[in-house]
Amino acid sequence: MADLVDPTRLARIRARARDDAMFLQREAADEVQDRLQMVNRTFTAPAIVTGFPDPWREAFPDALIVPDTDILALEPGAHDLVIHGLSLHWANDPVTQVFQCHQALRPDGMFLGVTYAGQTLNELRAVLAETEIEMKGGLSPRVLPMAEIRDLGHMLQMAGLALPVADAALRRVTYADLFALLHDLRAMGEGNALSARAGHTPRAFFTRAARRYAEAYGDDGRIPATFEMVFLTGWAPHESQQKPLKPGSATARLADALNATEPKLSD
Repeated sequence: MADLVDPTRLARIRARARDDAMFLQREAADEVQDRLQMVNRTFTAPAIVTGFPDPWREAFPDALIVPDTDILALEPGAHDLVIHGLSLHWANDPVTQVFQCHQALRPDGMFLGVTYAGQTLNELRAVLAETEIEMKGGLSPRVLPMAEIRDLGHMLQMAGLALPVADAALRRVTYADLFALLHDLRAMGEGNALSARAGHTPRAFFTRAARRYAEAYGDDGRIPATFEMVFLTGWAPHESQQKPLKPGSATARLADALNATEPKLSD
């Protein structure tokens, strides 16, 4: 089965990214910093996995930073914190990426990942699909499919992490038109790197799509674009961590805790 993402094309797209377009990477790094401040722990051996090292190096100058290649350059058991920095959505095998991060953690070490998720660019996805169906009678891969938060939370469990938590934050950015949005996505290093991407597309297609975008979503002469970031937290298992009670081990009834009457089952 062919890979969803073409790593060679992805590398070329990222090489053309501009520092002044890294605002979402920097927002993600800032949010990760805020979340770590709420954890009652000092991390002394952090590592960061990302396709965009500069914004993350600014936020975490003492961290080891490695690229998000298929095989991560992380030493097993060497880190008490591993951050996956807003590039997991481009992984051909995201579960294996997170599993390798888990393997790099010491017992009771923390994994904290952030990735784009399902609602990201939903407006663009809809507009391009509708335009292509209208003009060509079919669909071509143009926007990377993204996992839903439920699937991402399950991925933490599949990777063997304990105490998994996934939560989302939406960010809406406005642009002058569709062409400004596409220009910004290229500058972010988030262009189309799908292996089965569409071939050459005439400008007339995007002109029609731009008009449809403005008609469907425009407001005061601008268009919105949604970015959904999901933050993933898990821990390398350790005996000191809280564990769920075994079934049947409760010592009090739920009805008593709620101060409610428990109905009897009819015969």
